[in-house]
Amino acid sequence: MSWDFFVPVCVGDLVKTGGINQYVVQDVVSPKLLPSQLNRFKAAFRSQGPLCILEHFDTGYSVLQHFNSVDLAVKEDTMELLVQVVSGLAVSLPALLVSTSLSAAERKEKLNAVKMSVFLLCKLSESLESVSYRQCIVTTPGKGGKKSKSGAEGLLQWDSERERVLQSLVQLLQLDIRSLWSLSLVEEEFISCVTCCCYKLLENPTISHVKSKPTRDCIIHLLGLLIKKYNHLLGAGVKVIQLLQHFEQLSSVFAQAVSVWSTEYGVRAIIGEVIREIGQKSSEELAREGSGVKAFATFLSELGSLVPELMIPNISVLITHLEGESHTMRVAVCEVLGEILVRVLCGDGLDDSGKADRDRFFDILQEHLHDTHSHVRARVLQVYTRIVNSKALPLCRYSEVMELAVGRLMDKSINAVKSAIQLLAAFIAHNPYSCKLSSADLKKPLEKETAKLREMKEKLEGEAPVAVIEASELWDAMEPELLVTVSTALEPTSEEEKEPREEEDDRGVEEEKAAEDDRATAVKIAQYLRVNKYRNAVQLCIRAHSCFPESEMFARLSTVTTKNVMDTLALIFKGSGEDASELSQNLPLAPQKEGAEEGDDGELKKQEMLVQYLKDTETFALQVERAISVINMMLYWKTTSVVQEAVQFCVTVCEFSVANSVSGVRKMLPLVWSTDAAIKDAVVQAYRRLYLNPQGDTVRIKAQTLVDNLSELMVDASLGTIQCLEEIVQEFFGSGSILQSSVIQMLWEKFTGKRETPAMHKRAAVLLLGMAARAEREVVLSNLDTLCSVALGEKVTEDFLLARDTVITICSITDHVRQSKGAPFRLPQDHQLFTCLTQAIAEGAVMEDPYWQSFMEQAVRLIYFLAESPDQLCSRLLQRSARLLLDQIAEGGEVNRDVGQTQDGSQECSEQGEQVNCACLAQLLALCGCVAFWQVSHLERSVSAELRRRRGETEEREEKEKGPASKAKQAANESAMEEELGLIGASAEDTEAELIRKICETELLAEGNLLSAFLPLLVRVCSSPGRYSHPQLTTAACLALSQYMMISPSVCEENIRLMFTVLERSSLPVVRANAIIALGDLTVRFPNILEPWTQNLYARLSDEVPSVRQTAVTVLTQLVLKDVLKVKGQVSEVAVLLIDPEPHITSLALNFFNELATKDNAIYNLLPDIISRLSDPERGMSSEDFNTIMKQLFSYITKERQTESLVEKLCQRFRTAKTERQWCDLAMSLSLLSMCERGFKRLQECWECYSDKLTEPGVYQPLLSITAKLRRGAKPQFKAQVEEFEKRLTAVHTRGLENVESPEMDEENQKEGGSKEKSVMRTPLPTRGRQKTKRGQTKSSVSSHGDDFVTPQKSRKSKKPVITFSSDEEEEEEEDAVMAESETPKVTTPIARTSRRARLRN
Repeated sequence: MSWDFFVPVCVGDLVKTGGINQYVVQDVVSPKLLPSQLNRFKAAFRSQGPLCILEHFDTGYSVLQHFNSVDLAVKEDTMELLVQVVSGLAVSLPALLVSTSLSAAERKEKLNAVKMSVFLLCKLSESLESVSYRQCIVTTPGKGGKKSKSGAEGLLQWDSERERVLQSLVQLLQLDIRSLWSLSLVEEEFISCVTCCCYKLLENPTISHVKSKPTRDCIIHLLGLLIKKYNHLLGAGVKVIQLLQHFEQLSSVFAQAVSVWSTEYGVRAIIGEVIREIGQKSSEELAREGSGVKAFATFLSELGSLVPELMIPNISVLITHLEGESHTMRVAVCEVLGEILVRVLCGDGLDDSGKADRDRFFDILQEHLHDTHSHVRARVLQVYTRIVNSKALPLCRYSEVMELAVGRLMDKSINAVKSAIQLLAAFIAHNPYSCKLSSADLKKPLEKETAKLREMKEKLEGEAPVAVIEASELWDAMEPELLVTVSTALEPTSEEEKEPREEEDDRGVEEEKAAEDDRATAVKIAQYLRVNKYRNAVQLCIRAHSCFPESEMFARLSTVTTKNVMDTLALIFKGSGEDASELSQNLPLAPQKEGAEEGDDGELKKQEMLVQYLKDTETFALQVERAISVINMMLYWKTTSVVQEAVQFCVTVCEFSVANSVSGVRKMLPLVWSTDAAIKDAVVQAYRRLYLNPQGDTVRIKAQTLVDNLSELMVDASLGTIQCLEEIVQEFFGSGSILQSSVIQMLWEKFTGKRETPAMHKRAAVLLLGMAARAEREVVLSNLDTLCSVALGEKVTEDFLLARDTVITICSITDHVRQSKGAPFRLPQDHQLFTCLTQAIAEGAVMEDPYWQSFMEQAVRLIYFLAESPDQLCSRLLQRSARLLLDQIAEGGEVNRDVGQTQDGSQECSEQGEQVNCACLAQLLALCGCVAFWQVSHLERSVSAELRRRRGETEEREEKEKGPASKAKQAANESAMEEELGLIGASAEDTEAELIRKICETELLAEGNLLSAFLPLLVRVCSSPGRYSHPQLTTAACLALSQYMMISPSVCEENIRLMFTVLERSSLPVVRANAIIALGDLTVRFPNILEPWTQNLYARLSDEVPSVRQTAVTVLTQLVLKDVLKVKGQVSEVAVLLIDPEPHITSLALNFFNELATKDNAIYNLLPDIISRLSDPERGMSSEDFNTIMKQLFSYITKERQTESLVEKLCQRFRTAKTERQWCDLAMSLSLLSMCERGFKRLQECWECYSDKLTEPGVYQPLLSITAKLRRGAKPQFKAQVEEFEKRLTAVHTRGLENVESPEMDEENQKEGGSKEKSVMRTPLPTRGRQKTKRGQTKSSVSSHGDDFVTPQKSRKSKKPVITFSSDEEEEEEEDAVMAESETPKVTTPIARTSRRARLRN
């Protein structure tokens, strides 16, 4: 064979005349003749084998040349034939390659066949891939008919054919075909031909899909062979970078490829090449590349997860990107560091270098917890979460990282906050400390162990006497070993051993030079001998003679022999007389009792480790407590995802029994009422997981666990918590769970005492039974006798709390709770339940028990809910209680007098000198008030509902009794009858309501009624605080009086002044708080009577006691939001609470304004009055507090029209403001508005209002800040207006209004040529040529309706230009100051308004 085949750079180069002996295509077959030529090609392959390619290359080349015009079948046949040729070569070549008798001609023949077949196969594959890609993009379903179908079939066949093509190439190239080339140097063009085909196939958008995995793996392995055997390393690195820049989907593919090349093919250098290329990208390049950055980042992250150990040598190149601008790259590098720390640099077996790298990487991650980009912060927190979950975080870093995580809870980014919560949950789940102990529990053990450690150290320091061993004794002990060392040092050494010894000798010489004289050198030698460094001592001794030849110590070493050296060392070590004492002072002492000391040291180290562990545990506990407190607050954030994470954190904390974990679980309980379904579901699922899905082998054990869990949660729970829990537990009892009957049985056992149970758990059990009764009434109804005998029987006075909770449980079977619509369910008066209740109430009324009142309130409520004729029952109850109290006075007079002299608990309550226990009298008055309240409630709810029910039954019965004739008659007069029936129904309801009102007004407090007998006593106690000063008595009397006032308007009017006097003058905060609540209820019931006293209610917002302020803001919030009270200027008192020192009050005030903002324009309408009241000099509020309040209030102003109108209103108030402080407050308020273009124009139009105040910095600076905000992102035209206004502000501020001459303004007007925009800017400077708007020539006025109302300019008869800003302003002000009485304005803002019709005329 006389020619060689050279792989061309371009396909068309093969038809051109080549060099000497270079193959050139002779005959390019036309498309029509190609099928016949292919048949010949096939026949030749069958007869000759793969070498037929040498004769039929032109046929395959012709298919490439006419690729776009030949049929699909021709392409497929050609591809099939070429695959067979390449596979045939792969089969036939191995035997030839190992043959030693292969001639040069045969080698050339085989080489040409390989190059020709591979060239044609790769180029044809590239062409088919291009067509496939185009069809994938262009072809749409339903278009193209048969043609589209055939195209799709061809595409489908090529998808399945790719893998065969690649497998044949892998089969060929994995042979050692390099020997076919001269000197085994494979030409670059041949390698490029194959690699270009591979990279072309990788550009397919579907290559990363699961269905393309076989093709993807073949490409990766083919490129791996080329990199390993054919020197494609550099080219692969460059190509990977290029493709990542343009094809983002290849990031995961190349990550897999690079990991395979570096592990399976052992080409680790490829990682260095690729990472070096990425590391050298500058921030500018990354910013330009866009999608390439994301691809690089994903590639690095996935490569780090695949081969983290191979990333370590190249990590320094990547770390430079942590300082770059691309946050995506920073995230990727941090994720790589995380993978390295989790999978490589972890465990205790690291060497010093590994520990140093680990610490450096952790330092980097900690720095980026404070990254400027929120996404980086969030991802670094996620990396730390994985590290903690993998237990790869060193113990010494726990405290530091956890502190940073707690700090990230306050991050502005929601994602960062969520990631921080997840990290803290991981810390708690995988911590090495004891989470169950709180920091308070750990404090005492830590102090105890620290004191013990201190004692041990002091003891060891006190036992420090050391016996000095004679030098001669030590010398005798070391002499044999020292002799061996000297002999070895003086022996002749080989060349290999010389080098290290010379180095050591050089160090000895350096040390000698460092010594000042021979004596210092001798001390050094003695020290070496003491610490058993014999070799160093001998070398230093031998060298010392050359340094100090005249020294007597080293004189014997003029001849270096073993004996001379030993004698010199003995002289130095043992010495004689003075020398020995001097040397001994510089030598370390040898301690005695080494074994005993080692034991003491071991105990000391153990104690130190224990103390350190306790310190770390305490630190961890403190951080956990801090995290819990912060995350508990997040439970009520507005962001749903954060609330869900917080709920999950609370569950995790509770599952690991962390101290104080129940606080979060209880705090999230009210979220069961959330309107957000996701939050509600999260809370319900959390409680199910924690409490309603117990673990256990048997049903009884599960029930026991469930009851214990719920009981623990209900211990010390508030009434609100119990109500929320009821929502969840009721669902459990209504779900028909297999545990239900076992749980109820367990609760009854706990309540009745069959199982030994603490009092708190008894109360929890009875409340849980009440929750079960809501789902099934019989649970309680069938066991009323048990409830009465256990909790309301003879021992009721021993535990009023259990009695109270039992009464609450019995209430769950009443109609009021179950909202039954049928006949009322009531029990007879002689039922055992009411006998027990009345006896318990009456006996407790004359006892001093702090829990009696709460029991009494619930008991009276139950009587009115469940008893027949409860008024009669309560009347007898009052009589019995009063009689018991009178009997107590009569029987124990003498005893009470003695007690009265020694205690403050008794006080004179009657003129006859008899003594009554004030606590008992207070309880009796509380009972009176409670009965009065529930009597009114009974009349208006139960009696009224029963009257309506009976009327409805009567009407239904009458309708049934009417015959068909009456029905026909009714149909004839249908419309008239409906109207009549409607009137009858309405009048009937009015009659019933009037009846109830009449009973309340005339009968409840009639002379014969027992309730009326106590009213004078209540009034007397409340109106005589000096005489009746007992706190409990005063509190009970005031509360009872307010309940009496609920009965009728007449009682309310008679005592309203007294109640407000108590509210303002009582010295007891609890009395004032109760009075506020009572007056709030009275405001709802009798709004007309309470309306004149509204100001007095608002006054309590400034009460000195936080609890009173809290009660006041809570009550007023309800009254205002329910439209009971009209919102007026007094709301400024609520605004002041936004800066209250108590956080809870601040949150209540904030909630008030959040709710008020939902009402149309409520805050917008109130703002001017609030500003006036808060900036009043008499209030004395600081400017910082004013700004804080206004910043919050102005955040509710979001509409442009509202902003525009407020700008005008605030500007007009500059005219009536009297002090500089008020000017500053108004200016600050203007700066807090989110100013828009319309608002800015209104600000310009009101220039006259504030221009004379601009010399004050407090006015100028806020207005200047408005212009700074408006300039950001403003359009050029508007920006120019803002800058001109800013110049005007500055000019007036620096030179004064009187010095900014109007002629200058006129010149500027002339320069601008009277442009429309500029004339708007110089408002209000009206000139003759000013363009009229719908406002005419008038200034805008104060209005809440935007453009509708304006303030007119003073009309001028003269046509001369008006000079508004001049030095004559002071004279004008003096004239205006002298006004006739008729001219004096009667309103706060003297602004004249024109009618709308007049403005339109203008």
